[in-house]
Amino acid sequence: METRLQTYIVEDNLTIRENLIGTLEELTCTTVVGFAETEAHARQWLHDHSEEWDLAVVDLFLKQGSGLGVLQACTSRRANQKVVVLSNYATPDIRRRCAEFGVDAVFDKSNEIDALVDFCILEAVAHRPTSGTGGTG
Repeated sequence: METRLQTYIVEDNLTIRENLIGTLEELTCTTVVGFAETEAHARQWLHDHSEEWDLAVVDLFLKQGSGLGVLQACTSRRANQKVVVLSNYATPDIRRRCAEFGVDAVFDKSNEIDALVDFCILEAVAHRPTSGTGGTG
């Protein structure tokens, strides 16, 4: 049985968000469970649905607020929940700031989409339940 990552997207650009959702759902074992365009909406959803997501993909520049505020809200997440940043501004300084918030990975929108896809595939494998049937393998 295929395990799908329950993924939440924080991205305010409609075109980028739709393309990202399509790419992740087609190429990885991902189901997008929701999205936000603002920091306040993302923080509220992640708080209200704290048990309903495995992966959050966060842009840093939003219509209102900042992705850094979303990252701060995710610092108390469960150990198996992953948070990644997808930004056009994946500079060394931004990567350092993200690391301070415990982000699992930072990807540049312009040239690291394949790395994000690979990350999602590996996370889906890690979330796969182990079989307790006691086979003879």
